[in-house]
Amino acid sequence: MMTPDLYTDVALNRDIPEAGLRCGTVAAFIDRVPHPQGGEDGAILEVFSVTGDTLAVVTVPLSSIEALRDDDLFSIQRLTVR
Repeated sequence: MMTPDLYTDVALNRDIPEAGLRCGTVAAFIDRVPHPQGGEDGAILEVFSVTGDTLAVVTVPLSSIEALRDDDLFSIQRLTVR
């Protein structure tokens, strides 16, 4: 399981429907948080619009993120939940 450096960009590797985010969404890794009952630690992510505005701050399991790769491409998606 990856733990990225703080403030680096990561990608979601699964949909987070309650936040309106889809697999492939790029976000900034803000912090790692321990699970209060010994389960999987979480990742706090900040999701930005293409113009730099914050759209969402979410906490997801660390297993839900992955490092960006050289062969990744950006694409546009609309946030469906606000």
